[in-house]
Amino acid sequence: MPQPRKVGLFLATMLVAGNIVGSGLFLLPASLAAYGSMTTVGWLIAAAGALLVARVFGLLGAYAPERGGACAYAARALGPAMGFQATALYWMSCWIGDIALALAAIGYLASLVRPLASPYALAWASVALIWLLTFANLLGPRWICKLEFAAMLVGLVPIAVVIVAGWRGFRLDVFLHSWNVSGQPAWRAFPQSLVLMFWAFLGIESASIATAVVENPERNVARATWYGVLIAAVVSLSACGVVMGLIPAPALARSTAPFADAAGLLLGPAAAVLVAVTACVKTVGSLGGWLLITAETGQSGAEHGLFPALFARAGRRGAPVWNYIIVAALMSLGVFASVSPTLGEQFGKLVSVSVILSLLLYVFAALSLWQFADPSRPQPQGLPAPRRTRAIAFAGLLFALAIIVLSPSDILALAAVIVFLTYALLPFCRPRADLAAPARPAP
Repeated sequence: MPQPRKVGLFLATMLVAGNIVGSGLFLLPASLAAYGSMTTVGWLIAAAGALLVARVFGLLGAYAPERGGACAYAARALGPAMGFQATALYWMSCWIGDIALALAAIGYLASLVRPLASPYALAWASVALIWLLTFANLLGPRWICKLEFAAMLVGLVPIAVVIVAGWRGFRLDVFLHSWNVSGQPAWRAFPQSLVLMFWAFLGIESASIATAVVENPERNVARATWYGVLIAAVVSLSACGVVMGLIPAPALARSTAPFADAAGLLLGPAAAVLVAVTACVKTVGSLGGWLLITAETGQSGAEHGLFPALFARAGRRGAPVWNYIIVAALMSLGVFASVSPTLGEQFGKLVSVSVILSLLLYVFAALSLWQFADPSRPQPQGLPAPRRTRAIAFAGLLFALAIIVLSPSDILALAAVIVFLTYALLPFCRPRADLAAPARPAP
C-alpha cells in the first residue's frame, strides 16, 4: 500500500496556524456580538490558555509520537476505555467544527452573492463545499497542507486590512456603547463568552493528531504546535476589538461577513468585495486542513482498535476513503440539523459544542501527561523534571475544566448528550493488546 509523503516543520506549523486562524476570526465577531465588546478582554485569557495547552501537547509529543496524538496517549496512559472516549469525543468535535467552517466560508461568499444569504441556500452551498474538499483530501496530505499555506497567505489580507485601516476609523463611542449587550451582569455574561473565544485557538492539537504525516515527529510536533499557536495569538490579538469599534453590536450580530463589512465601512465597496473573497479562500483552506485532522483521528482510532476497522481502510493513494465519506455524510446532515434564523446564531451553537468536546480532549491530554511524568518511569532526555512537567499538566487541566464549567448551561446539556451518544460506537471497540503497556519514551 503506497504511503503519502510526509510534511516538514514549516508545513506542520502552517497546518497548526492555518487551522487556528481560519477557524477563529472570520465569523467569530458576529457570534461574540451577542455579549458585547467586553469580550475583547477575554482574548488575553484565551491566548494564555492556548499557549499553556500547546506546552502540554508539546511535552506529550516527546514521549511516544504516534498517529492520533493525544487520543492515542489517552489509551496508553489511562486505558483503552478512556482512549476510546477521547478519540470519539474529539472526532465528533472535529466534524461539528468543520460544519461551522463550511458555513463561515459560504457566509463570506453570501456577502457577494445575496441569494446565498438565506438559511437553506447557505446550507446547500455548505454541503457542496464539504464534498468538494472531501474529494480534494483524497489526493493526499501534502496537497492539502500546501493549499492551507497558500490560503493562509491570502487570508491574512482581510485581517491586515482591518488592523491597519481599522484603528484610523475606530470609534470609541461605538466600542463602549457595545460593551455589554447580553442583558446579563458582566460578571455572568463574560465567563460564558469564553467558550466562544477559545474557538479562536482550537487547532492547537493539529500537529499532534497528524503525527503520522509529520517528518521527525519527536521534535517537529512540539515545535510546530508552539510556533503555530504563537502566530495565531499574534494575529488574533492584533485584530482584537477593531471590528467591535467599527460596527455596533446589533448590526454585527446580523452580519455574515464581519471583516468584509468592516473593510467596506473603512475603504468602500471594492475593499469589502476583496476582503470577502480572501476570507472565503482562507476559510476554505482551513476546512480542508480540518477535514485532514478529522480523518486522521478516525483512522488512528481504527488502527488502535478503538473505532470500526472501516475508518482505516485506505484507497490507492493511501487515504482512508470510507473515513472521509462517512465524515462528509455526517457533516451534511449536521448542516441541515443546525439551521438557524441567522448565520451568527447557527455558527455560535456549533462552535460552542465543538469547543467543549475539544476541551474534553485537552483534559485527557493533561491527565495523560501527568501519568507519563511519573518519576518512577524512564523519562525522555531534554525535558523538564517530572515534578515540573506534572505542574504544567495540572495547570492545563485546571484551565480546560474552568472553560467547560463556565460555559452556558444549554450548551453543556447538548454536549452531555453528545458524550452519551459516543457510546454507540463502544461495541466496535476492540483495543490492541499493546495499549495496556505504557508508551516508551522517545530517545
